[in-house]
Amino acid sequence: MGFALGPRARAAEYRLVSFESAGSTNAEALARLRAGERGPLWLATAHQTAGHGRRQRAWISPPGNLACTVIEMLQTDQAQAATLGFAAGLALEAALRQVSGDAVSFRLKWPNDLLVNGAKLAGILIEAEATPEGLAAVAGIGVNVVAAPEDTPYPAVSLKALGIGTDAPTLFAALSDAWAEWFALWDHGRGFAAIRACWLARAAGVGQPIEVRQGERVIEGVFETIDEAGRLVVSRGGEATTVAAGDVYFGAATSAGAA
Repeated sequence: MGFALGPRARAAEYRLVSFESAGSTNAEALARLRAGERGPLWLATAHQTAGHGRRQRAWISPPGNLACTVIEMLQTDQAQAATLGFAAGLALEAALRQVSGDAVSFRLKWPNDLLVNGAKLAGILIEAEATPEGLAAVAGIGVNVVAAPEDTPYPAVSLKALGIGTDAPTLFAALSDAWAEWFALWDHGRGFAAIRACWLARAAGVGQPIEVRQGERVIEGVFETIDEAGRLVVSRGGEATTVAAGDVYFGAATSAGAA
């Protein structure tokens, strides 16, 4: 498959390396970063064989699905860098709307998934690393374009199953352009207030009962919002709990397991 950057990404001087097959685009990006690459650089493939998500969970990506990672140098600290994931979610949602023609409604699930009708369509993994020139981020995005995994503890879906006839290169070109726009709006964390408002407008589960699992600890309540640092705010009995990390469950989509 022939991958190419979109016009906005090219104008912003992004570069691209594509692969017929790759173990993990995030692992490849980190290796290149440690070897001196500073970006902005996209790595993309339609066949990833050893991808992973948060907590090293396997991300299954058969031929035809999209796996891609972008390397960016950041002008911010580690805490603010964590909010880049919200800009990534908005870029992905915008690209998916572009290729689908608004045929379906995409919702963003805190902290790093994209859902359709409660089923996982895509995942995002941000990994930050210090370099001699400052903090860098590799932002990995995986999308079920032609197939979704079946043996998972949570429902998953593909674009093909939704009747959206696109392919990985077409989606990638749209994503590279959307990323250039949303990364600029995020502005190394300085634009997170606007990003936060846009993300909440597209978020799954706001105002609904929610359960967050942190190992043996379980937090239950209502998903109120995300705060100025991107942390989940859960309210119960008039008291609010702020959550920095955890597995989120709400509605039928997550009753069987964490996404």
